[in-house]
Amino acid sequence: MNKIRITKHFDFETAHALHGYDGKCRNIHGHSYQLYVTVIGTPISDANHPKNGMVLDFGDLKNIVNQEIVHKFDHAVVLNANSPHKALADKIESHSSKVVLVPYQPTSELMLFDFANRIRVQLPKNVSLHSLKLYETNNSYAEWFASDQAED
Repeated sequence: MNKIRITKHFDFETAHALHGYDGKCRNIHGHSYQLYVTVIGTPISDANHPKNGMVLDFGDLKNIVNQEIVHKFDHAVVLNANSPHKALADKIESHSSKVVLVPYQPTSELMLFDFANRIRVQLPKNVSLHSLKLYETNNSYAEWFASDQAED
């Protein structure tokens, strides 16, 4: 049977700051992110299987992305742990319990690499992550495609 893609959309709010950036985004600011997750696979073709006809139950995809991305990043302050922002994170944590330190500059582009790695390992073996699209604003987004990545 041929493969098919399914996509689920997620919304979350996150603040971040870009250390060393030469514009306004060096300051802590927030975004209403929109994440589109597309997986690819062959629909199950077993009349006795409760998920017959599905590549992956949308509810299962929702659970994976909520667990790995949304619940961790929603209403969090995301800062680069390998920058002086680590000290800022320590100060913020005394006032807010949701600070996420990442080992990279928290741009949309690098967040997508992180998100892809978090999601891929949770997918069933017969389903692959095809692409991610992360809107930082209504008119600006980054995309990640599995086909663009070097073989592991």
